[in-house]
Amino acid sequence: MATKKKPVVAATPENPNYVNRLMKKYREEIVPALIKEFGYSTPMQAPKIEKIVINIGVGEATQNSKPLDDAVAELATITGQKPVITKAKKSIATFKVREGQSIGCKVTLRGVRMYEFLDKLVSIALPRVRDFRGVSRNAFDGHGNYTLGVKEQLIFPEIDYDKVSKVRGMDVVIVTTARSDQEAYSLLEKIGMPFRK
Repeated sequence: MATKKKPVVAATPENPNYVNRLMKKYREEIVPALIKEFGYSTPMQAPKIEKIVINIGVGEATQNSKPLDDAVAELATITGQKPVITKAKKSIATFKVREGQSIGCKVTLRGVRMYEFLDKLVSIALPRVRDFRGVSRNAFDGHGNYTLGVKEQLIFPEIDYDKVSKVRGMDVVIVTTARSDQEAYSLLEKIGMPFRK
């Protein structure tokens, strides 16, 4: 007699029973490993990822608003969250930018969505980069945060190649609670970030 398969639980932060595999791995494997490595006295001291900020700068949005709309739509598709439009803080004549002009968009991910995005980034998107040899080890800021530049949005599986009007890069900033770059490096490496050897 065939056993009935359990339905796959959809990846939504609204579903209370849903646990992301990276979240589970963090709690069950990574925290004990970090405690062992750095000698923390409690699991609460182990560094964790606080948020991920993804930012796309759209320089040509000053002359034409369509590229910005495309970037917003693509970022929403990739992250599953509505992006915020970023405005210029000051006027720069050389770039024909006036203060208050829309020049890009960003998304801040926390909780389940953050782990979903990180899981997708390290296990699906980055390995799809051409001639990929790993990400730089030197992109930490001294306070345990890591910045990664992605050259094209096409590495994400949700983006339809035929509908892309322009290849755009994005900055991914991973903010951790680590007190040092060494702790942050160890945390990201254990999560599966493919650092260059």
